[in-house]
Amino acid sequence: MADTTVRVKPTPDVTTVRVKSLEQLVKRGQVWSRMAKKYGVTNPVPPWKSSLDGICDALNEYATVLPLLTRRHEEDRLSEHQYAELPFPESQLVSLAHSLIARGVIDETDLVNRMAAIRTRLESCT
Repeated sequence: MADTTVRVKPTPDVTTVRVKSLEQLVKRGQVWSRMAKKYGVTNPVPPWKSSLDGICDALNEYATVLPLLTRRHEEDRLSEHQYAELPFPESQLVSLAHSLIARGVIDETDLVNRMAAIRTRLESCT
């Protein structure tokens, strides 16, 4: 008889996973307050904040990939250590991206390419 046991990958300790693209983002100091000032935006809320909230709500609702308490615990640990230089909500966004990359849910190269495309669009408007 075939073994039908479902094998679940162990949850990685995300604090031991390096995400170089996010580390570089922190080093460049890319925070909303600085970017908004540079581009003359007066809204203090980053345009991506509502998308971040929606992603977190969806993850909470369908907690199969990243359960709520796990996400919050990882966010706290990453925000205190790897991303301590970032203010909120940037620390929340980068911590979530870090957790999803560590689990293989999103690909770091795809994220880098997406950020580059957004940067190109933003810079074409100046």
